[in-house]
Amino acid sequence: MNSEKEINKPVNKTYSQEWTEYNLAQTKEKVLFYKLLDELINIIPKREYNFGRPRKALRDMIFCCMIKTYTNTSSRRTISDLELAKKAGYIQDVPHFNTVLNYFDDSAMWIILEYLISISSLPLKQVENTFAVDSTGFGTKRFDRWVDVRNQFGKNVRMGYLKAHVCTGVKTNIVTSCQITDSKVGDSCMFTTLINKTNENFNMNEISADKAYSSRANMDLANKVGALPYIPFKSNVTGKSRGSPTWAKMYKLFTSDYEAFADHYHKRSNVESTFAMIKRKFGDFCRCKSIRSQTNEIMCKILAHNIVVLIHESFELGIEVDFLECAKIMLAQKVN
Repeated sequence: MNSEKEINKPVNKTYSQEWTEYNLAQTKEKVLFYKLLDELINIIPKREYNFGRPRKALRDMIFCCMIKTYTNTSSRRTISDLELAKKAGYIQDVPHFNTVLNYFDDSAMWIILEYLISISSLPLKQVENTFAVDSTGFGTKRFDRWVDVRNQFGKNVRMGYLKAHVCTGVKTNIVTSCQITDSKVGDSCMFTTLINKTNENFNMNEISADKAYSSRANMDLANKVGALPYIPFKSNVTGKSRGSPTWAKMYKLFTSDYEAFADHYHKRSNVESTFAMIKRKFGDFCRCKSIRSQTNEIMCKILAHNIVVLIHESFELGIEVDFLECAKIMLAQKVN
């Protein structure tokens, strides 16, 4: 009897760490972060001015903002890192610490950062084909914590946070697309933007998301881009297609073979791992004051996360990072 119980006993999966590669990535991360960041922002075009005093180059502005985000310190403490960056030839001048904060409020930053996030995910195009979608909050002040908001449903909680909606690869936790909104924007309505943006650069086989994204329109979109949507169903819905065969198909799998459905849906937990990685390393709140600068700050956190992921995968998977080639590929895809 004991042997029969042991045979039927569920086996807990374990995931080993490639410690040699992990140690190399960790010990060389900061040096490689500066190097990859420099190569990435070199693809940014220069701003042209017809009159007035020229503003600081976007390239140098983003470099300063990214170093502040990566070190996760105040603008004053960031200056010493920027002085080292100047000596290494990464930037031309070291700005005043208040100027670094002003950089985050530049109106052109958001467009450039969104583009750089897409470029930074492309080196993993051949690795990622399964994706997860979700959102998380970042406090807009030092003591506004997203975890407090989540744990006080039904109470009069002051919504002092912004939401980051992301699509992430489940193998490497690379962020392939993101959108920053205020706290009142629902998750489901951002699904289309995230999936379409990711589909421009990746072949999508599976998409996992929680019940907040459960709708016929979202499942039809996933099917349109060639991916199976593993999105659980709410208790008050039926399997009637109502013009959506994908809805009926996934509902049948969900109700008749939930274990098979759950094996795929469980991959959604990787997007939570992505959020944990970003917040643990770069902070779960914004130091900037205005909405625009806070939006750019969160985008910088996500871009910094992607660069760190590339550093790790360059050791573990042996990938080569060529941002200029990635930019050419993205341009060619848009032209076609």
